[in-house]
Amino acid sequence: NQAGSLVTDKHLRLDFTQFGQVTAVELKEMEKLVNQKIWEAIPVVTIETDIDTAKNMGAMALFGEKYGKEVRVVNIGDYSIELCGGTHVANTEDIGIFKIVSESGIGAGVRRIEAVTSKEAYQLLQEEERQLKEIATLVKSPQLKEVGTKTEQLQQQLRDLQKENEQLAGKLANQQAGDIFKDVKDVNGV
Repeated sequence: NQAGSLVTDKHLRLDFTQFGQVTAVELKEMEKLVNQKIWEAIPVVTIETDIDTAKNMGAMALFGEKYGKEVRVVNIGDYSIELCGGTHVANTEDIGIFKIVSESGIGAGVRRIEAVTSKEAYQLLQEEERQLKEIATLVKSPQLKEVGTKTEQLQQQLRDLQKENEQLAGKLANQQAGDIFKDVKDVNGV
């Protein structure tokens, strides 16, 4: 269930009830679904009516808000209809692109997703690409698509070297322990 939200033309925040962290797979699926609805170019129709007519239309009242006699019903095709006082686009395609920035817990059983759209989403993707190119240079990966493989190879080399280092340290300790008895001295018969 929705537990709160903030929607602007630059970013959004959606609070909802859920026990446990949302998985990376679930976040990816959410992002994919939202973008599909954006690209479907669904008209958004907003009407003002009384609360009973709105509920008869199937509009959802969210997170226990108090509504007056007149309410605003926002209908996004056959996909969503709800009571809302916020600002809305005329068509889902006006949003452009949707990118989830973070998911976190904000209280007992309440999770929060923050996301950006349009220009801000594009700028975020540009910054992430810049960072990926920087990492590609550091790991000496000529193509961005090979960064993951190259990074895993470097991680495996690091694990192998750490294991070898531990083995050599163990051999050195054994050698030093054996050397302790080479130069034994007799002190007062002991």
